[in-house]
Amino acid sequence: MAIEVFNRYESKYVMDHAAYERIYAALLEYMEKDEYNKNEFYSISNLYFDTPHDSLIRQSLAKPKYKEKLRLRAYGVPHEDAKVYLEIKKKVFGLVNKRRTALKLNEAYEFVRTGRPPELQPYMNAQVVDEIEYFLRLYDLEPKVYLSYDRKALFDKTSRDLRITFDTNIRCRRYDVQLERGDYGEQLMEPGQWLMEVKAEKTVPAWLSKMLSEHGLYRTGFSKYGNEYKKLVKSRRALTELQPNLTLHPNPQVGALRDLPNFEQANEKEIVQYA
Repeated sequence: MAIEVFNRYESKYVMDHAAYERIYAALLEYMEKDEYNKNEFYSISNLYFDTPHDSLIRQSLAKPKYKEKLRLRAYGVPHEDAKVYLEIKKKVFGLVNKRRTALKLNEAYEFVRTGRPPELQPYMNAQVVDEIEYFLRLYDLEPKVYLSYDRKALFDKTSRDLRITFDTNIRCRRYDVQLERGDYGEQLMEPGQWLMEVKAEKTVPAWLSKMLSEHGLYRTGFSKYGNEYKKLVKSRRALTELQPNLTLHPNPQVGALRDLPNFEQANEKEIVQYA
């Protein structure tokens, strides 16, 4: 059975492909591949939910002591009856708490859309369903961002308390915001970049701290959804600089700008259409 409740500290590191190859090879002395890594990678796809004015991600980027978000996660591209995970992720003074329940895809969509929980089934976590119902009463949520990536994961050979993941080819979109629509989107990072996350229930072992130092790797703040939102804001700013008198909707679905052959030369009519 998949783990449904997590409490752990997470540290993130961004690196190029050469650094990834070096640290991954070194880690294999102490760690082993996740069971999902039977192939080279496994794919994770997510929907992030937010308010019409992006209140959750805006609050998160302000770096408060407490923050929370709701997302829907699948492994690969699901069909409507596939099992997915609806999860609340909270961070309090650096400690990450994640609580999730399995649902069928159509059940998850309807739950978030209406705020009414589905009829309980054996594969659901009743406590987490109640918590998500309460969360949905607090916020007026809608699907805002699709975000997927290819992952490699490692576990400590001696303890399951330490897990390290490597994500690459991070893709995102603000159009076709449904998991079953397919695994595609615009690149969030530069080609060849990797995001490594160290996830530990307690402190990391001494050998890992030493290894990170030897490889010149230092913690950084990197939120996939946060960076996607910052990219959105940057795109909006570019639009308004191109056309200073243009008024944009508070939450434009700018993903369709991918269809413009030359964004810098887009005329006002095109900008208004795609904003």
